[in-house]
Amino acid sequence: MTTNTRPPWDTVIIGSGPNGLSAGIYLASKGLRVLILEAADSLSAGTRTQELTLPGYLHDVGSAVHPMAYLSPYFKTLGLEKHGLEWVIPEASVAHPLDHEEAVLLTKSVAATAQNLGGDAANYQELVQPFAARIEDLLADTLKPLGMPRSPLLLARFGLKAALPATLFAKAFFKSERARALFAGCAAHSVLPLDKVFTSAVGLLFLVTGHAENWAFPKGGAQHIAQALAACFTGLGGEIIFSKRITRFEELPPAKTYLFDTDPLQLASIARQQLPAAYCQRLARYRFGPGIFKIDYALAGPIPWQDPRCLQASTVHVGGTFAEIAQSEKAAWTGQHANKPFVMLCQQSQFDATRAPHGKHTGWAYCHVPAGSTKDMTPLIESQIERFAPGFRDVVVARRSMNTRDLCAYNPNYVGGAITGGAADIWQLFTRPVARPNPYSTPNPALFICSASTPPGGGVHGMCGYYAAQSIAKRLGVQE
Repeated sequence: MTTNTRPPWDTVIIGSGPNGLSAGIYLASKGLRVLILEAADSLSAGTRTQELTLPGYLHDVGSAVHPMAYLSPYFKTLGLEKHGLEWVIPEASVAHPLDHEEAVLLTKSVAATAQNLGGDAANYQELVQPFAARIEDLLADTLKPLGMPRSPLLLARFGLKAALPATLFAKAFFKSERARALFAGCAAHSVLPLDKVFTSAVGLLFLVTGHAENWAFPKGGAQHIAQALAACFTGLGGEIIFSKRITRFEELPPAKTYLFDTDPLQLASIARQQLPAAYCQRLARYRFGPGIFKIDYALAGPIPWQDPRCLQASTVHVGGTFAEIAQSEKAAWTGQHANKPFVMLCQQSQFDATRAPHGKHTGWAYCHVPAGSTKDMTPLIESQIERFAPGFRDVVVARRSMNTRDLCAYNPNYVGGAITGGAADIWQLFTRPVARPNPYSTPNPALFICSASTPPGGGVHGMCGYYAAQSIAKRLGVQE
């Protein structure tokens, strides 16, 4: 009599974020047996929706507006709409209010956006139109690890501009403060000082995505992205176990391979006996960069922007001029708190009535702060909002804030309050989490990592999980 010693699982995935779910879908679609273990009692901390302030007000605890999810090359192949995901398309992607003049609007129309920019209209159209016209090709090459590009000439054209620090890019391509301010707000999504190389890559990419479609978000909350992914995964035979926090490798069930949708520190801690000490030491040196201070608002009505056109956008970049935004981002990087922080504000309830009781609204706002900060940034954030929306505090019914420690307690992947998986400066942009030919592999051939700490980095797009899953499939001998 023989005993079947074959492990019951081909792959066990630790974490149910968009990358873990995407990896699970890919592997399950190849006929592999896949199990996802989630520490919490619900899916994906980064795309979770809860009543954080008052009953009936639905707030996105993590990410709020999802241009990269809407445009994700992998998500587009999954038919997530069949699993209940419904996208809301606002009138504009970004509103960028300025003192004593109209706000700048980033909309799907390149021409209409350019008209906001005065003397930079022609410059702007010449800059973004070639990339906007080929957004699918551009995303296919930018949302992947280093390798042979699909469109080498397009990527080279993008890279020559993207490699510049945003400070130099703005001076080289724009003359007006309006254009520079719009670009600064997009570049600040890099969570880097704007004088760092490759900050222009983020700024330019975010501008271009706004011309593919106005920045979309899921009706009813970000949780619907995770729920649709999970439905797709379980429909392929995958299984999910909730409330299963893993702290030691011995707690994992037998499997041929393991995939960590966690930050590098958790990988090193859980698998310290399964990985070489030198590799764990390299993971321990991974840098996460600044954190955030976040506030969720229950509002009695719409935000009273001085320029009411700000209500057309799903996202408002509250920070003023390029110089002000650059100063704010530099402060967070160097361990300081800006007196005038750059604030990213989302107002989904303007376009999605399911988010708040009839006639009421929600608000979602954060600014960058030093890692580990416990400073209450509420007065400074609200001062910035009041600067462009006098009377804002009068419409606040309730608020709930989260500092960096609260965020890390909510989701251990948010080390120091960092929400994008780690600093994407020149030292980590192409070598995250450590420099290896295959960034998703580890020295242990059975262990892999797929979180936002791997290429292509932060954002709800699932591409880290998609490419990590391809590595696992190859390891298991599964044909494409």
